[in-house]
Amino acid sequence: MSDHKNKALQDAVPDVAHHVLRDGHKIPQLGFGTYPMDDAEAEALLPEALWRGYRLLDTAVNYGNERGVGRGIRHSGISRDDIFLTSKIPGRDHGRESVRRSLEGSLRRLGTDYLDLYLIHWPNPGVDQYVQTWQAMLEARDEGLIRSVGVSNFLPEHLLRLEAETGEMPVVNQVELHPQYQQEALRAFHQEHRILTQAWSPLGRKTDLLQSDWLAEIGRRQGRTPAQVVLRWHVQSGIVPIPKSSNPERMAENIDVFEWDLTDEQMERLRMMHTGISGSGFDPAAHEEM
Repeated sequence: MSDHKNKALQDAVPDVAHHVLRDGHKIPQLGFGTYPMDDAEAEALLPEALWRGYRLLDTAVNYGNERGVGRGIRHSGISRDDIFLTSKIPGRDHGRESVRRSLEGSLRRLGTDYLDLYLIHWPNPGVDQYVQTWQAMLEARDEGLIRSVGVSNFLPEHLLRLEAETGEMPVVNQVELHPQYQQEALRAFHQEHRILTQAWSPLGRKTDLLQSDWLAEIGRRQGRTPAQVVLRWHVQSGIVPIPKSSNPERMAENIDVFEWDLTDEQMERLRMMHTGISGSGFDPAAHEEM
């Protein structure tokens, strides 16, 4: 990309607000997801996302694209200090003895000496090693390899057990969440315990969410796309969505959700879209990730 185009994109970057986590670290209110990109796609697309204003980048060992994400960050010319970088430990690396090796592998592939946020990808309750994994992650945080520690796809009983056995709860729980699957009880638990809710699949992947007539109507009234309406609902609800797109125009649309508001009536209309049906079908109480 030419320097002229790069400067033009950066001049048009929206002002993305931040949340302050319970540990005091700041996190952008919207991020950029990288699943299911491979290394080549991540390397090509991450600079574009960063130039368009994304500063929260989300990857995982099991996405198989950490090398590409790291290369994309370096190609972008954006300072590492200005980027909030998240990765996740896979199920096969649960256990006190495996965490350090898995974390160091992620850091090496990403080309960085720290992560802003490190998550347990799934609790894998049948294996029952998530508490030991959590304890080892806390130790890595205390060494400076991680700034914030969190989890993904955890249920309240898993979170309460972490607190009971280690004295500390996560600052983030990243879960499937969108208007058709709103996780209201879990979000209420998060709020009570000062856990930030992040949303994977925020646009309802594998659902017909974006074909909703209600979303189309709200979009027409707002002069926005259905996807923008959904992402604004997340932001306005205090949820951090992590949409993924390979299309530069959609990247720009997805992050343009901070200078306008949905009305109370429109927020209520979206609340009424809840069906309680997951798009992925994964149950954290039973799912075992490799």
